[in-house]
Amino acid sequence: MSTLSRAIQIRQHGGPEELQLVNVQVGEPGHGEIRIRHHAIGLNFIDVYQRSGLYPMPMPLQLGMEAAGVVEAVGGGVTHLQVGDRVAYAGAPPGSYCERRVMPATCVCKLPDAISFETGAAMMLKGLTAQYLLKKTLPQGGLHAGDFVLFHAAAGGVGLIACQWARALGLRLIGTAGSAEKCALAQAHGAEFAINYAAEDFCARVKEITGGKGVKVVYDSVGKDTFDKSLDCLAHFGLLAAFGNASGAVPPFAPGILAGKGSLYLTRATLFHHIATRDSTQAMADDLFAVVQSGQVHIRIGQRYALEDVQQAHRDLEARKTTGCTILTL
Repeated sequence: MSTLSRAIQIRQHGGPEELQLVNVQVGEPGHGEIRIRHHAIGLNFIDVYQRSGLYPMPMPLQLGMEAAGVVEAVGGGVTHLQVGDRVAYAGAPPGSYCERRVMPATCVCKLPDAISFETGAAMMLKGLTAQYLLKKTLPQGGLHAGDFVLFHAAAGGVGLIACQWARALGLRLIGTAGSAEKCALAQAHGAEFAINYAAEDFCARVKEITGGKGVKVVYDSVGKDTFDKSLDCLAHFGLLAAFGNASGAVPPFAPGILAGKGSLYLTRATLFHHIATRDSTQAMADDLFAVVQSGQVHIRIGQRYALEDVQQAHRDLEARKTTGCTILTL
């Protein structure tokens, strides 16, 4: 038995105009799968990468990596979920831009009653990303209260969560953003310092803030435009944790550069390795749910778009017009 669902698909890589609203057939879940009816859908920059072809994908492609809703059916072998459960997820394969879908159950977690569907859809991919960055992607010797960290795009969805979580951990977060308004937003959410990279040299300002020492770690989702100066912001043995390419991919470079700048470390991290197993996904989600329910981290939804307005949502995201998290509503 199958049912129709509205969904957003692309048939070739390209701009937002490739995003088309279609009707698709949704069947019954197989072994290890569930069928979910979405209440809200998260929008993320990885969706742009997949749409544009920066991350090539097979066609036709139904986009979306994050959502929240209710379990409608459960396939064999799924023991942690049952019909009627409120759930949220972030994870592969893409396909969350829809009313209903069948998907692997591994990355789907029960959503606490105290957390709304909209908040769940907004926070899973971004919150789990902040979790693995601040808790698992660490410089030599780890991070301790009082340590400086630099976080680019601090007024974005991941950034605003990281600002608050870093403050809760006692870290001194220096955020960058592209306007005075975004800098103010980052500071309102816990950044101790905020640098408007459109108006000043963020590297020079970081050195000033840290007394010339630099930071222990830079968390960089911007990519090409910030990479070189991010390295220059690091103290000796510091870590550059690259986790996105909002400005484009970083060109090839000689590893010797890392030696010349202070025996630096570089990693290209991704959430999907961290949530590859059921146990790791649940442990990270439990940590996220706890910090949100404690009030230490508030999930700011800056924009809401109807599913059929997804083209405009992508345009605004790419034009850096968004702050905090963005969701699609049904």
